[in-house]
Amino acid sequence: QVQLVESGGGLVQTGGSLKLSCAASGSIFSINDMGWYRQAPEKTRELVAGINSGGSTNYADSVKGRFTISRDNAKKTVYLQMNSLKAEDTGVYYCNAEILVIRGGAILRAYWGQGTQVTVSS
Repeated sequence: QVQLVESGGGLVQTGGSLKLSCAASGSIFSINDMGWYRQAPEKTRELVAGINSGGSTNYADSVKGRFTISRDNAKKTVYLQMNSLKAEDTGVYYCNAEILVIRGGAILRAYWGQGTQVTVSS
């Protein structure tokens, strides 16, 4: 059983910072791409930032220069450092990871965390 557990969300004022963490656990052989998505009220889920197994990153235009994604492969953890937060960053942030599991054969699929709320007040 593979699980992604997020932490670090909360309430912060405009201009403040938060750091999100997402730890993967279970019978994991390897992890490929990892990323953070967010879903604001009445909006569709969108990619915020992604990082591949080699450390290459990509960001939504709205967060470039303010957010930094990183990962610790030994800890099977991905992070999202969020600085200069704005009210429009408010939403539920979800961790996503493409994980290879060996169960009979090799199974590669995407997993999601349960989500963590980030609220930025003005």
